[in-house]
Amino acid sequence: MSSALPTSLLLNGRAFSYAAIREYPAQLDGPVNGYEAKVLDFVRQWLTGTQEFTLTTSGSTGPPTPIVLRRRQLEASAARTGDFFDLGPGDRALVCLNCEYIGGMMMLVRGLERNMHLTIVEPQANPFELVAADAAFDFAAFVPLQLKAVLAAGHAARLNKMRTLLVGGAPADATLTQELQPLSPAVWLTYGMTETCSHIALRRLNGPQASPSFRVLPGIAAGQDERGCLTLRGDVTDDQLIVTNDQVRLLDAHTFEWLGRADFVINSGGVKVPAEKVELVLDVALAEIGEPRRCFVAGQPDARLGQAVTAFIEGPALGPDVAAQLHTLLTARLSRYEQPRQLHYVPEFKSTATGKLDRAGTLRELK
Repeated sequence: MSSALPTSLLLNGRAFSYAAIREYPAQLDGPVNGYEAKVLDFVRQWLTGTQEFTLTTSGSTGPPTPIVLRRRQLEASAARTGDFFDLGPGDRALVCLNCEYIGGMMMLVRGLERNMHLTIVEPQANPFELVAADAAFDFAAFVPLQLKAVLAAGHAARLNKMRTLLVGGAPADATLTQELQPLSPAVWLTYGMTETCSHIALRRLNGPQASPSFRVLPGIAAGQDERGCLTLRGDVTDDQLIVTNDQVRLLDAHTFEWLGRADFVINSGGVKVPAEKVELVLDVALAEIGEPRRCFVAGQPDARLGQAVTAFIEGPALGPDVAAQLHTLLTARLSRYEQPRQLHYVPEFKSTATGKLDRAGTLRELK
């Protein structure tokens, strides 16, 4: 931790003083690119007291939708995260998520609210390529794709110098979860959305405190609707009830297990099959046979069943022997109704602007 409070931020390797940002764009010395301009404009708005911000949802489960969030919601979210992780003045944060979306934007807000040193880089698979080799950080947030790229590039030692890592925006698959186990800092999987100003619940992924369940942060009221889907209310939702499409098992008033999205349920011959449960089993099985890949499961039209459980695997087709191993594992771990009727291999899945798997876009391209 540095004792000196920040008077500037570092954006793509270039220092911008907060005094100059307040007057943006009049006081900037030199040109900026499109992404830098958007980051600086948001920081200017925050520093000058703007009360409402319009964001766009990520588009992972439907069309991207504009949403207006109030400053007090963002402040409440930043305070809650800052208190939970004991973030304070002089801490160093790496901001490598897309700041046009809630995950990256809230990294900026946390840093500004807690007087943290902010190092901001444009989002890419391995953000360490864009920062100095000797740069050290206390706190960072990644999407799973970034963490995989960072580890593959041999940067575990740099991660080990941090205090806390967040990973969110998509599920952490079995391969990544296993790779995270040797890391010394606490790694937390986040649960949240634009409407809740990023995460409202956390699940520890590594170490002796690793858990299969999410813990809701203090001050957030969690419940369920008649579908078994999670409901949320708190200052981060502007005290409005948010009804999600995420089916959960509430263990107590503050803890839940995520089961999958209600709109990803496949009705196969009258049997409701949770696609994401099958995806998890498929993901683990692929890792076990030495073929870790992205995959998803969806219902496809079937004359007899209505919808057939169908698995989509990224990359080339598995060889006959490996495919037989996969079939054996799936047969042993899934009921006969849950087992995929077909495996489809897709050269490359579509992704959303925030790097999440775009199931709908991938399926549209296959038609």
